[in-house]
Amino acid sequence: MNKLLSLLPPNSTALERAVEQLQARSATVAVPLRELWNPDTCPAPLLPWLAWTLSLDGWQPYWPESIKRSRIRMAVEIQRRKGTAKSVRDVVRSFGSSLALREWWQTEPMGEPHTFDVTLTLGSGVPKTIEYQNDVIAELERTKPVRSHFSFTLGLAASGGLGLGGASRPVIYRRIQCTEAP
Repeated sequence: MNKLLSLLPPNSTALERAVEQLQARSATVAVPLRELWNPDTCPAPLLPWLAWTLSLDGWQPYWPESIKRSRIRMAVEIQRRKGTAKSVRDVVRSFGSSLALREWWQTEPMGEPHTFDVTLTLGSGVPKTIEYQNDVIAELERTKPVRSHFSFTLGLAASGGLGLGGASRPVIYRRIQCTEAP
């Protein structure tokens, strides 16, 4: 066994000396702290622990890994500004979604004080389940100003494009020329 310089007194027991040697060997094991504290490089099984250390209020195991990493990445900024409209926007953005937020003073006619309307549009690559939507709403509840209340509307985003089918239609039809009979 490798004997390291001991700091124990001469009357220490054999068990204490063995524990000291074991601890000295374990101190030489490299621990990649920078990688563990970075949400982009942290191993996926350790993400819940990183979220816990950064005081994330909600965490679900069924979320996609990209959403988990995004939530951790934005956790400090959200906690700093908790109770503001910016933190509400940041929470929704961390879930991979977008929102339109209108506060009571921005509506015509003016709404009831300390209320706001939220229209949430789920982004691509996020679960479209009711549980996921409830998770987003729960985080909005935790992040919004305590005195404020909101109405929630779920939006739908759709995209389309013009494909080859639309380009080939003029080729199929012929122009009909009509002349007047004498």
